[in-house]
This record gives sequence, structure tokens and C-alpha cells, in this order.
Amino acid sequence: QVQLVESGGDWVQPGGSLKLSCAASPFIVSNFALNWYRQPPGKEREFVASINIAGNSRVYADSVKGRFTISRDVTKNTLFLQMNNLKPEDTGVYYCMRPHGEYWGQGTQVVVSA
Repeated sequence: QVQLVESGGDWVQPGGSLKLSCAASPFIVSNFALNWYRQPPGKEREFVASINIAGNSRVYADSVKGRFTISRDVTKNTLFLQMNNLKPEDTGVYYCMRPHGEYWGQGTQVVVSA
């Protein structure tokens, strides 16, 4: 059974940084494209970032370009999202997602507030 388990969400002040993790099993993260999504309070879930199978192509939402970086570590079989210069509008529940089969994690909460 495919499992995606996010962690790393926290409260952080504007301008701060967080690194989210998504542990995957039983598949290997380098065998599938993977995405990060988020759902701000009271809003629809939205795309944040993706990484392709080869790991050489990353796509970002305009709102996070230059601030967020998606990556993966095959030795840990984990997907990451490094988030820098966080803004209050980055607040939300962050989900990792495998498009092939449409598998979602349970989400991890990020709150950016002074």
C-alpha cells in the first residue's frame, strides 16, 4: 500500500525558513514524478512544486518561485520542500502527492505569522 507521510510543519515568523519532508513507501521516489500542494485556510488546494522522474526538471507556482526548492533523497526515499523567506500567505496544510495513482499524504501544517 502506497504511503506518503509528511512532517516538518511548524509555526514560523515571516522571513523564516522551514524544510518539509515526505517519506514514501513502498515505492522508490526516483521512479515517479512527485508534487507538493498546499491548502490555505478557507481556500482550495493549490499546486506548489513538482519534480520529474529524472530529477532534472522542477516546476514551481509563481507565488513560490525563487523561495521554495523541491528535492528528493533516494537514500532516505524522501521528498523535500525547502521553504525560505516565508510569507503569511504561505500558511496552509502542505501535502505531498504522487500523480501516478493519485496518492496523497495526510498533510503537515505550516503557519507563518508574527
